[in-house]
This record gives sequence, structure tokens and C-alpha cells, in this order.
Amino acid sequence: MNFHEISFPLSIAFHSTGGPARRTEIVALGSGHEERNATWAGSRRQFDVGSGMRTLDDIHAVIGFFEARMGRLYGFRFKDFSDWKSCAPGASVAPTDQAIGTGDGSATQFQLTKTYASGVGSWTRTVQKPVAGTVRVAVNGVEAIGGWSCDAATGIVAFDTAPADGAAVAAGFAFDCPVRFDTDVLSINLASFAAGEIPSIPLVEILL
Repeated sequence: MNFHEISFPLSIAFHSTGGPARRTEIVALGSGHEERNATWAGSRRQFDVGSGMRTLDDIHAVIGFFEARMGRLYGFRFKDFSDWKSCAPGASVAPTDQAIGTGDGSATQFQLTKTYASGVGSWTRTVQKPVAGTVRVAVNGVEAIGGWSCDAATGIVAFDTAPADGAAVAAGFAFDCPVRFDTDVLSINLASFAAGEIPSIPLVEILL
């Protein structure tokens, strides 16, 4: 994959705008009812980092980052400050935050995931870019201090010894969102910027 394991400047990311997007087709029937169909299996985050730039130095940093990624060619890590932990942003990561699988006595690898639930609905997101050093793992509710590792580039937790059959495997972590620039052109008018007009620099989540 054309992906660079580098993070977008945090000071600019903090002031950016964006969040999850979904695609739904809606057909209005003659009766007045609707038929709705989800054309995407999951959501895809979209951001605009133009709103995060406050100074000419910020513009310089983004231009350098954009050129090093060759526009839309290479993906990179982006910290979504509204959703960057296995728990709520204001809570502390715990090893039991997210269920990531059930042992069968032979499987040693488990993918990090985060489940979003409200009422009867839920959706599970694959987490492939955890922040190195933040992952904590539990088996049957007890934190596993050793005997496992996590690949920060894939989000796969690998145990030295397979968890027992029926053992609940959980994890807590901080994570980044894999994105790319959604434009090959940066149009920045410095006169407008000085007057308060913020350029639009879109990012879009990529599936790896």
C-alpha cells in the first residue's frame, strides 16, 4: 500500500473539521413512503484541515506535508480529536474497553476493533493504526501484562500462546485514522488568508 507511517501535524489537526460520512440511496415511492439502502458497508471519515490553519507557518507546514505525500498518492495517519480512543476522549484507556474476539484454543491473532452502539443498533470499526505503546489487552477480564504483541501498522494483536477456548479477548488503545489528501491541488490565496478566509484542504479516510 502507498502509506507513510507519519502523523499529520497535531496542532493543525486539533482545529480541523470533519467526522464520519455514510452513503445512503433513498427512493421516494408514489405512496409517499421511502426505500433506503446503504451503499457503503460502513462509514468513512472526511476532514478539512484548512480550518485548522491559523498562521503562515501552518500553511508552510501543510505544503511541506502535502509535497512529501505527493498529493493524493500516499496515505498517512491523522488524529481525529473527537474519536481517537477505545473509550470516550475524556476517559482513560482500559484493557477491557473493546471486545476483539473469543479464543478457540488455536487462534493467536486478533484484530483491534471499536464498536459503536446506541439502542438496538451497532457498528464495528476495524482499527488498523493504533498508537504504539498505548495498547492494553485483557483475557477473561484480567489484563495480560506480557505474552503478546501488537503491530502498530496493522492493529493485529498476536499472542505467544493461543487464548483458551471460550476466553473473552478485549483491548484498550489510542488510534489514528488512515487518510489521504482528497485533492492534488492546494489553492491558497495568502491575501484572503490574511483577511480571514480559510482555504479548503480535504482529507478522506482510506481502507487498507
